Amino acid sequence: MNTGPRRIVCLTEEPTEVLYALGEQDRIVGISGFTVRPARARKEKPKVSAFTSAKVGEILKLQPDLVIGFSDIQADIAAELIRQGVEVWISNHRSVDGIVDYVRRLGAMVGAAEAALAYADRLQAGIDAVTAQAATLPRRPKVYFEEWDEPRISGIRWVAELVRIAGGDDIFPELAAQSLAKHRILADDEQIIARAPDIVFGSWCGKKFQPRKVAERPGWENVPAVRNGQLHEIKSPIILQPGPAALTDGLNELARHIHAWAAQ
Repeated sequence: MNTGPRRIVCLTEEPTEVLYALGEQDRIVGISGFTVRPARARKEKPKVSAFTSAKVGEILKLQPDLVIGFSDIQADIAAELIRQGVEVWISNHRSVDGIVDYVRRLGAMVGAAEAALAYADRLQAGIDAVTAQAATLPRRPKVYFEEWDEPRISGIRWVAELVRIAGGDDIFPELAAQSLAKHRILADDEQIIARAPDIVFGSWCGKKFQPRKVAERPGWENVPAVRNGQLHEIKSPIILQPGPAALTDGLNELARHIHAWAAQ
């Protein structure tokens, strides 16, 4: 017998992607407007939230028995819903291991623990395969991952970990440990230039990465990544959400570029 919440609103993409992967999509009654995975979710489910805002009235009309969100950024939405008597789960996983465990926890909450364990194992197997491939690379690039351009914001923890798994080394590991974006702001470009990244990955959180603009930044002409044309976009939906997309498509994209660089 199926147990757990029957009417779930997902304020971010990752619970939607996980529940569809587990075959539990019928429980979802509302999703984030930023959801792109799976594509069918956008056609099938009403969109009731952005990332930092939500249509609380619309959510209440859906009569959810659980609302799932992510991190301090959605704390105000969560507080308002809690005051309205809604049960809310705000996850706060920030690492690759945390994402895999999130799949297990969410599955257990909806009575699909066995399917979730199997899915988590498949995700881990994919990660292990990429790790094994990376171990064969003749050299490792220094990587700068840019989450936003103005101001410059470096990559969050799970992104830095995925870069390492794919065969590269994030040039700001001390910043990746900071969960809040405001603590990953780079005061000036000198720090980036000094660390001489071999590859720059851009994922500008919802707007298109522009390699030409990066290459034209003052003082960047001698950065190895600029000199060698190693400026690549990783689309934000597949890397900046702490869900299955980052562990599959996102990781594979990082690995593809890193392996190509190592082979040159």
